[in-house]
Amino acid sequence: MNPMSINIVPPNKNIELHLSDGRVLEGPRGASVGEFLQTVKDDFSAPIVAAIINNEIHELSYLIEMEARCTPVTMDSADGARIYRRSLVFLLEMAFMDLFPNGKLTIDHSLSSGGFYCQVTERGALAQDELDALKLHMQKLVEENHPYERKEVPAQVAIEYFKMRGYDDKVRLFAYRQKDYVTLYSLNGQMDYMHGYMVPSTGYLRWFDLNLINGGFTIQFPRRHAPTDLEPMGDYPKLINTFRQYGDWLESLNIDNVGALNDAVLSGRADEILLVSEALHELNVADIAQQIAQKNSRIILIAGPSSSGKTTTSRRLAIQLLARGISPYPLELDNYFIDRDKTPLGEDGKPDFENLEALDLPRLAEDLEKILAGEKVQLPRYNFKSGKSEAGDILQLKDGQPLILEGIHGMNPRLISDRWSGAAFRVYVSALTQLNLDRHNRVSTTDTRLIRRMVRDARERGYSAAQTISRWESVRRGEKRHIFPYQENADVMFNSALVYELSVLRPFAEPLLRQVQYRAPEYIEARRLLAFLEWFLPLDASLVPANSIVREFLGGSGLKDFKIWRG
Repeated sequence: MNPMSINIVPPNKNIELHLSDGRVLEGPRGASVGEFLQTVKDDFSAPIVAAIINNEIHELSYLIEMEARCTPVTMDSADGARIYRRSLVFLLEMAFMDLFPNGKLTIDHSLSSGGFYCQVTERGALAQDELDALKLHMQKLVEENHPYERKEVPAQVAIEYFKMRGYDDKVRLFAYRQKDYVTLYSLNGQMDYMHGYMVPSTGYLRWFDLNLINGGFTIQFPRRHAPTDLEPMGDYPKLINTFRQYGDWLESLNIDNVGALNDAVLSGRADEILLVSEALHELNVADIAQQIAQKNSRIILIAGPSSSGKTTTSRRLAIQLLARGISPYPLELDNYFIDRDKTPLGEDGKPDFENLEALDLPRLAEDLEKILAGEKVQLPRYNFKSGKSEAGDILQLKDGQPLILEGIHGMNPRLISDRWSGAAFRVYVSALTQLNLDRHNRVSTTDTRLIRRMVRDARERGYSAAQTISRWESVRRGEKRHIFPYQENADVMFNSALVYELSVLRPFAEPLLRQVQYRAPEYIEARRLLAFLEWFLPLDASLVPANSIVREFLGGSGLKDFKIWRG
């Protein structure tokens, strides 16, 4: 056998980029990944906005200096959608500064139809003609295809720049920066910090709209399933009012951004933050209980997305009702699952337990009629091991005793018959975070819930962070389909977010995220969450009271074994 011939040679002028579909692109060394992908950009399901190079996400301006593996990141992926929205917010901010230099723009929260609610302060709210002018200016910047210029500057230089601009929220945020540099982006000479990757230029941002709503306006963008279309903008009065209430809570604590939260933690105000936050929660739960008592509701429906704190909320609500002499009976909707072999299948061919048709709706309707008429009823019990429905408890309500039904479909009008719809009180629970990194960088409610779930999954089920992340996409798909479209059907919305919770969850979540292997598909998401958590100073979990919603995820909840006496 001849020995292998290995020689030292000068580097080739051209290099190869290996796509995940098996194709290989050849081009000049030092070209950007965006230039490489121009050849195949029309072959993908949605516009390409970034790329994964050797399992690291990069902007399209990233230069390819050696042979590498590449997966394009498109707008119909989670990372691609985030990049598009972040870049669009930057465009909005720059256009707003051009037209309204004396105003202050804040990106507040997300809307399920695909948009962010925005507020303008330090001048009057925008009128329709002003919003139209802002939209036209953004469209002009898109048509002109201005580049987003990226630069790394020392953290202290960034602090001085934002101090000069009067951006106190960014100055406070960067005071806790763990790295000694900050990545800034500029457009036509104006700079800002955006937490995450961006598209190369304004020309990528063709799909958006602006709409006046509830004293502010929305910037609308495509959702992932239709990445180049805009859905009709819904009306969200209850959701927006709930966010505003949370904003008032933050104002009472004098904390509306992460820098202010870190200042409070460092100055020894942790006890105050926790106690006032928990007191505000308890006041809200007590108010909901009072409304239920006044309406003499026979059915209490509690619903919300994953890791929203439904279990703790329902138990705290039950305690408040008991304090008013009302003893609700908890009826678990999961026990009305039909047999597993009859469960509708999802797109992946597996049983779709989040589908409304996975419940035995005729049996539920029949049982409710009898229960609310005061009759004895044999309830079902779902055996999760066998996948079969079995005989459960026998129930007969006492006079005036209401039912609590907790499940993801609680806001769906098809869950209970029209006959009892008027007797139902609907409570929607979600972690509607309004604490921002700064006025232009939101803290995602979805990220908050994912971190909550990750910590709980590790403690209760022994799941790794990678396992939780891998399941999250399916969970989110079910929420968008079965929960979010009905959230405005609620009589009240309970915001389970707590201003301090990410500071408490950080020491538990970080070790889990660091265990995600470099080559794992979940590695990029783990890195993103780690970079996000770095902004929060950690808080000692021992400060969290036993009845807190955060305890549902940390462990040590005093409500875990709480049950209403059924005698």
